[in-house]
Amino acid sequence: MMTPPTLLAHLLVLLVLPPFLMGVINRTKAWWAGRKGAPFSQPWRDLARLVRKQPVYSNTTTILFRLGPLVVLATTGLTGLMVPLVAKSAPLVFSFDFVTLAYLWGLGRVAMMLAALDTGSAFEGMGASREATFAAVLEPAFFLAMGALASATSATSLSQLLALTTSRTSTAVVLVACVVAIFVVLQVEGARVPVDDPNTHLELTMIHEVMILDHAGPELAALQYSAAMKVTLCAGMIAALLWPGALELHPAVIGAGHVGIMLLLAVVVGCVESLMARVRMLDVPQYILVGVVAAAVALLATLGGGAL
Repeated sequence: MMTPPTLLAHLLVLLVLPPFLMGVINRTKAWWAGRKGAPFSQPWRDLARLVRKQPVYSNTTTILFRLGPLVVLATTGLTGLMVPLVAKSAPLVFSFDFVTLAYLWGLGRVAMMLAALDTGSAFEGMGASREATFAAVLEPAFFLAMGALASATSATSLSQLLALTTSRTSTAVVLVACVVAIFVVLQVEGARVPVDDPNTHLELTMIHEVMILDHAGPELAALQYSAAMKVTLCAGMIAALLWPGALELHPAVIGAGHVGIMLLLAVVVGCVESLMARVRMLDVPQYILVGVVAAAVALLATLGGGAL
């Protein structure tokens, strides 16, 4: 059970950090391009600007179009309570909670796809089709990684799975492979380069962005905030794996370590997006398979390493 200060810190990080991480990514990309870049708080300013705008609805849309962003935000926010961000444990812990997390994200994805299809736009329908295809390829990467961690830790909840200790070579292989797999999940779920490009305006190459072309105002802010929150949650999973969870440290030190690693991961994402071009649409499944293979290697390492 989390103490009230720790719970408050978790909620604060969950709600405040996502746009700030986007600011770190954008600032890193600006540094690589030789520019000063926007302030770290610029994503917050962009969200505030969107919230003040009045959305415009097409005559072809129904209630599905308006509910889509709300479902995405609600499901993503709920999963934020299942990922440890500032402590060894999350506020909401139960057996096989990682399955609930995956399918809550899936529910949000379906709601976003239905909202895109509700517009009657061929472009948005194309984006929904791509989203469904790539999500089907990505799902094995996540569950294989969770299965590997479950085999290595003999645990069933996400917080316990991420508390993996590298006492043997086989567990070190599991750790590195799972980090690679979750990093690919971060790029896909967060609509980041090289899988997708949040800054592109060419419909033929967009995935996530093409599905939200008709959204504006607070609804667009909800979708952008949800994407940033998914990046934060995936970064939180990686931070929990990399931070020595077995060590008995002060809660403030654990929280600072988690946040620090998440900020470093945002810098890594910015470097990857600066040094790597967006892959061709036909090559996106092959790129996602990197995460699937990494997760499979992690699972095989647990089987070959004996009792861990």
